[in-house]
Amino acid sequence: MAPTVENEWKKGSAELLILSLLENQPRHGYDIAGLIETRSQGTLHFHVASLYPLLYRLEKRGWIQGRWVEKPDQRRRRYYRLTAEGQRVLALQRRKWQEFAGAVSRIAGVENA
Repeated sequence: MAPTVENEWKKGSAELLILSLLENQPRHGYDIAGLIETRSQGTLHFHVASLYPLLYRLEKRGWIQGRWVEKPDQRRRRYYRLTAEGQRVLALQRRKWQEFAGAVSRIAGVENA
């Protein structure tokens, strides 16, 4: 089955979404997935099975750093935080996203929507 336009848009914005959610505090994968769904009012949904490979890729690039945390009476979780390089990349991605979204809006006629 061919990917939908919406899936391609989601795929293209995934790094920006994750880096943005890690900007102010460390979070674990389930928290990130839940916040994406909640803040998008259910429009965006990331399955954990697809989210974790992306987190590992971002960690390998040095944009985020993960560490395991164990709390009493809870399962062990890997919390991710934004690195200095990740902060730089996030700022750049935000600028590029604004340029892209503005251009699409001007062309598609939804600039003031």
